[in-house]
Amino acid sequence: MSSEQGVGTPGANVILHIGAGSFHRAHQAWYLHRLIESGDAGWSLAVGNIRGDMNAVLDALAAQNGAYTLETVTPQGEREYETVRSIRKVVPWSADLAELIATGAAPECRIVSFTVTEGGYYLDEHDRLDTANPDLAADLKGAKTTIYGALAAILEARMNNGSGQVSLQNCDNLRSNGDRFKAGMLEFLQLRGQTALRDWMIANTSSPNSMVDRITPRPTPDVAERVKAATGIDDNAPVMGEKFIQWVIEDNFIAGRPAWEKAGAELVDSVHPYEEAKIRILNASHSCIAWAGTLVGLQYIHEGTQDMEIRALAEGYVTEDVIPCLTPSPIDLAQYRDVVLDRFSNPYIKDTNQRVAADGFSKLPGFIAPTMAECFARQVDPAATAILPALFFRFLERWHEGTLPYAYQDGVMDAAVAHGFFTAADPVKAFTGDKLLWGSMAQSKKLERVMRTALAQVDAWLANRP
Repeated sequence: MSSEQGVGTPGANVILHIGAGSFHRAHQAWYLHRLIESGDAGWSLAVGNIRGDMNAVLDALAAQNGAYTLETVTPQGEREYETVRSIRKVVPWSADLAELIATGAAPECRIVSFTVTEGGYYLDEHDRLDTANPDLAADLKGAKTTIYGALAAILEARMNNGSGQVSLQNCDNLRSNGDRFKAGMLEFLQLRGQTALRDWMIANTSSPNSMVDRITPRPTPDVAERVKAATGIDDNAPVMGEKFIQWVIEDNFIAGRPAWEKAGAELVDSVHPYEEAKIRILNASHSCIAWAGTLVGLQYIHEGTQDMEIRALAEGYVTEDVIPCLTPSPIDLAQYRDVVLDRFSNPYIKDTNQRVAADGFSKLPGFIAPTMAECFARQVDPAATAILPALFFRFLERWHEGTLPYAYQDGVMDAAVAHGFFTAADPVKAFTGDKLLWGSMAQSKKLERVMRTALAQVDAWLANRP
């Protein structure tokens, strides 16, 4: 639907975004800011969180009336500063999510968007919910600690209040993110026995797919210092990211939308070829470089990308396995590979291996396993791709041993799972037999064979490093 199909007075249409972290504020909020700056004042943002672990950011944003500074930097070190003003309401967090629910249930809210990380959807390869997860299990009993529990409360309030239709817009790095979220949400409501709400959701919501891209590291104190030096503003909630930005959105909005295309977003009929290229080339290579860089003692992504041996691992993976899997494509995949690696080599971003290495238990099945499965289906050994899970395996082994140089965070896997691999009689067999990681490939002799070969190659590479 076009932007003109939202009704009400100018500025009355609201997007509630759940997950007010750095990426949202460097990406989706920026696009809406640019649209508002162009004179289109028909939409504004409200932001909030499901959990209370980012209350300091919400408090800082609230004190600044939702405004904050975005710093961008090119690979050549050119920095620009822009005050982003698209956030008009900061929703304070509370355990019962009362104000978040009220904001999402208001008639003027036409879109609820969200960034809760890849692991925040608890889905297996068949888009079925992992009901054994304790957070999800709690929400199935009525809690509101996941995106499903929070949205169930918002949708129920909309249904009861007669607030009308709403689009549910996934902005996470998840393949077919709108479709997969919708499948999880409908299953969640079915498992809860909320069949009337499930029927209402089917009739009154849409879930557009999208592909999002802008490298956005966790802000460090020097960002605020540079903002102060460049602008004179004491900003307690600045964000920084690379200059490059992309947003490809399936034009499937049931209750109107902003004219994002006027701000540079691409509205398309199908996101699929764009997201496949991005997930398999950019996201998987990012993880490859983070795991490899960590194993050889590097701190930053650009250091690993500038290391010719590590770069060759990422290039080989894309060139030998991904490009054949994704051909034909409307995208020049070889050029995209080169652009991605050039972006990763930007020394001014200072994106840490710690940030990018996180959530490997979601990234391996989401970003890497599909290429391995397609290679096997074509009767080709995914030798170059297998290097990536081999790197992750050695990374997890160091986590198990307590020798990682930083704290590892994973939204799906806890340390006990990793310990289980490495206390098994055959750790490689245990790793390749894990269904959450490998789905239908788990326990496959072919998978185990290529993993053992890849591990031998990784071990030889690490042994020859200075």
